[in-house]
Amino acid sequence: MSIRVVFLGTSGSVPTLKRSLPSVVVQCPRDQWMFDCGENVQRQMMQAKVSFHRKMKVFITHLHGDHVLGLPGLLQTMALMDRKEPVQVYGPVGLKDFLVCTKETLNFGLTFPVEISEILSEGVVCEEEEYTIITKKSNHAVESYAFAFVEKPRPGKFYPKKALALGVAAGELWSKLQGGEEVTLADGKVVKPGDVMGPMRPGRKIVYTGDTKPFESFAKFAEGADLVIHDCTFDDSLTKKAALDGHSTPTQAAQQAKAAGAKQLALSHISARYPNAGLLLEQAKKTFANSVLAEDFMELELPLSE
Repeated sequence: MSIRVVFLGTSGSVPTLKRSLPSVVVQCPRDQWMFDCGENVQRQMMQAKVSFHRKMKVFITHLHGDHVLGLPGLLQTMALMDRKEPVQVYGPVGLKDFLVCTKETLNFGLTFPVEISEILSEGVVCEEEEYTIITKKSNHAVESYAFAFVEKPRPGKFYPKKALALGVAAGELWSKLQGGEEVTLADGKVVKPGDVMGPMRPGRKIVYTGDTKPFESFAKFAEGADLVIHDCTFDDSLTKKAALDGHSTPTQAAQQAKAAGAKQLALSHISARYPNAGLLLEQAKKTFANSVLAEDFMELELPLSE
């Protein structure tokens, strides 16, 4: 069961002909998780075949326009499509005032509940049965948060041959074992999940930084991430400008991913000054080989660990 990461927008500050403003969607079998919501996100969703009706939570890193101005339009479009499912929105203090003011000023109605949660502290901000969202303050010009999407540990691989060898027939008993229950056979023999299944498999982890320059606690926050999506606004020759503006360069992003022991790095929030951003990827790969340059509509699959 794969997790699909869809890049809807990968530009920084202003859109370009090839890049829309920041937004990433993590798609799971039953849920969608959106990180940042730049302008034009509805059209990007249509092109990427991202549903307007599935269960969705939206996480806003900070209240700069390129990361949040798409949210009112997205909610209005969903209402025009007669969405009924609630949408949960999480972000810094001020997010609720922004959305309420926009809704009242534009005088549009909603066909579904919008539940707004303002982040008051670091740590767990959302917990579901299978997934947790954890936040950490990043290092930008305004109050800003990085998010970690963490899948909870999953049951180990089920081995049908072992079950059959122990006399467990296919069917309901297999389901119970895979659900973590021990079963008792007709002859009184007890079979435990560990008898027919491998060890628990660690959940997958995706870290999204939003806008940030490097910060010391990042390595621990992103430790072991399957994918780090990191700010990479300017190339290495503009390190001083990046620091002044609260952004990162390719080498800095690569160093952060390497320190965290991440498996893969995706460079995003690319300045419009780079119509061909190959230079950024080249610089990152010198420090972290498994780096990719995020492009609009690029998709990454994170398969289930064996």
